[in-house]
Amino acid sequence: MNLAEKINVVRASVMGANDGIISVAGIVLGVFAATQGRDNDNWVIFIAGFAGTIAGMISMAAGEYVSVHGQRDAENAAIEKERIANQESFAQQISLVKDSLVRDDISQKLAQKAADEMMRSKAIETVVRVKHGFNIRDKINPYHAALASFISFPIGATLPMLAILLVSRSYKVASTYFGVLIALIITGYLAALIGNNDRKKSIIRNVLSGLFTMTTTYLIGRLLHR
Repeated sequence: MNLAEKINVVRASVMGANDGIISVAGIVLGVFAATQGRDNDNWVIFIAGFAGTIAGMISMAAGEYVSVHGQRDAENAAIEKERIANQESFAQQISLVKDSLVRDDISQKLAQKAADEMMRSKAIETVVRVKHGFNIRDKINPYHAALASFISFPIGATLPMLAILLVSRSYKVASTYFGVLIALIITGYLAALIGNNDRKKSIIRNVLSGLFTMTTTYLIGRLLHR
């Protein structure tokens, strides 16, 4: 497994866990609000959360598979396009690589020599990297990303399930909010770390999306309460 694939698996794992936390937290809070006061509300919450977890696992895995497979298809199409271009206009492809090197502040003479050597030894790999910005050796396996999200989603979903089921009725909402917000801070930080983004902004966005989801579903549940 190359570095690009490892990063993609970690990304899929973090996103899967994050979606599991937010989605199932919204489900269980909404169901609790709608069934509050009934003797069997814990059982109803568990069934709803469990069903949401199963659906989320399958949905996340399928989404990752389709997304990564689509990326691979696009990359394969680009590789085939450049293979044909190399056959039909090799000199033009060399000139394109040379121009790219010149834009990186390499002298015309040195850029021409480097372009000739790179295109002679690794023509497809060179022109694909220059024109499309990816390395043909960095293949990402869609099954790995799908499996990572399939496993991580229920791990994330377990937290709001336990937070709402293991406390008394009067503390269920507060316990769920608290546990979920702590988890979202962690996953927001990890997502920023993987993407090399601003940690603070990532955490804030993640927490706000979780708060919005939980509050919205809880209020809808209250409206439907009988």
